[in-house]
Order: sequence, then C-alpha cells, then structure tokens
Amino acid sequence: MITQNTIQQILSRLDIVEVVGSFVKLKKRGANYLGNCPFHNERTPSFTVSPSKEIFKCFGCGKSGNTVSFLMEHEKLTYAEALKWLANRYNVEVEETEVSPEVKQVQQTSESLQIINAFAQKFFSHQLLETESGRNNGLSYLEERGFGKEIIKKFGLGYAPNERDVLTKEAIAAQYNKELLQKSGLVVERNGQLQDNYRDRIIFPVHNTSGKVIGFGARLIKSNDKAPKYINTPENELYVKSKLLYGTYFARQAIDKADECFLVEGYTDVLSLHQAGIENVVASGGTSLTQDQLRLIKKYTNNLTI
Repeated sequence: MITQNTIQQILSRLDIVEVVGSFVKLKKRGANYLGNCPFHNERTPSFTVSPSKEIFKCFGCGKSGNTVSFLMEHEKLTYAEALKWLANRYNVEVEETEVSPEVKQVQQTSESLQIINAFAQKFFSHQLLETESGRNNGLSYLEERGFGKEIIKKFGLGYAPNERDVLTKEAIAAQYNKELLQKSGLVVERNGQLQDNYRDRIIFPVHNTSGKVIGFGARLIKSNDKAPKYINTPENELYVKSKLLYGTYFARQAIDKADECFLVEGYTDVLSLHQAGIENVVASGGTSLTQDQLRLIKKYTNNLTI
C-alpha cells in the first residue's frame, strides 16, 4: 500500500491542466480550460478543467472529478496505478508499507520480468526493421499480408532471427539474470546450454492495460511439421494467459467510447481490424473465454460481440 506521505507529495506536485492536457486538447477560456470531452462523442466542447479548483467537469455527459479520478476513468487504472502513474510523471519516489516477504518477492520478480520484456521487445523490433534478415524474412512476411509499418510500429511487432543464441548473448552481456531469462520464456536450456526460444518467428508483444510488455506470442514464418505454429510466454508472476486479452491496451478507449467490444481469435485479426479503423477489438488467442477475461471486458463495456 502506498504511504500517505507519498500520496501527499504526489498531490502537492501535480498539475491537472498538464495531466488532462496529455490526453485532451485544451484551450484557455478565462480562468478555466475547455476541450472536447474524452468520455463521450461531442462536436461542441463542453469539457471544462479548473486549475484553481483542481477539478474537471463535462456539462454534456456529467462526468467530473479530480486528476486521479480522471486518470482512473480515462486510462482504466486502479487508484494505486493512477498514483504510480503520477509519481512517475512528477518524479516522486513511491514509498509503500511493508508487505510479507512472499508478496515482496512476487513484486520484485514481476518488475524484473517487465524490464527483461522491454529489453526483448526493443531487440525484436530492431531485428525486424533495421536488419537485412529481419526485413527480408519478417517484414516481407507482414507486408505480404497487408500490414503497413504504422500498424507494425503501433503494436511493437518484431522478428526473432533464425540464429541459435543471438538474443541470449545480448541479454547476458547486458547482465540480465539467467534464471529470469528462462522464466520469461525468451531463453531455454538445451543440452546444458542457454539458447533462444524463438527463432525465425514474428513476435507479437502482449501488453497489460498500462501498456507494459508482459509477454510475447511468436509465430512461425515458414511451415514446419516439427515445430508449433505459435509459442507463447509460459505462465509466470507477470503473465497469466487466462487473465489477458491481446490488444486490450490499444482498444480500451475505443471500447469505452463505442460501448461495445469485438472479440476475435488471433493477433493478426486484431491488427487487420485496427488497420481498417476498427479499434474496439481484442483477441482471446484461440482459447475459450474465462471469467477473468470477461471481467476485464466488463471494465469497459457490457456489450460483447464474438
């Protein structure tokens, strides 16, 4: 739990106009600021931000609140997540009350896995867009299927080269923990040696609702009867497949605005619809919907089309 001292530091530093202005185009009108409401479709601006009162209010749909509640509503964050978002923005060190050693260990492992995943996503993206083998194999594969660079970059797609241990060597050289590299599913041990788990595959990063990469889906480029078409991140402290839906981070605002969610099967289905301008779409990864996934959708809408 975040300490009261930290909360007070965050609240004393934040600027509601600056925060809301990160998501809404605001224009000064007297002592206040005016813009189009991000919570409903409107042509005439009725969304007001008051810096003196540190509140926002929409006279069209009635939503109102402070900076924290704006973030919670707009970004679909919990109270603690919104505070941490603000702490990061305003360089406030977050102090939390003491938790059990077991909980602390899970938190530390999750944070370490996030860092490793961010490193890997940048590696795969570089391989896809900046290397000859990535462009010839991965990028050409995606372009042949109609995906442009804009959608590729938006979703952070990448390419795993057809080499034995290129990612493994880079990760170890960067001093990432070997056990955590294996736990992340990026690295496996075969015949007593560490090597890359993904080879000659298109990489689909999986994001949580805050936009952090928590896992990957890796699709084989060339058909091979001896290898699975897809390899997914194994379940760990960070990645639990039954609680996730691919594309939620990129769809959450569109689902909220449309008050409807489309559920499709796979990664490329989501990309195709986004590219066609339909953004309120998520994918189950070909598995049956779980209660946790339904609860995730219900955060944004009660209307689901499969």
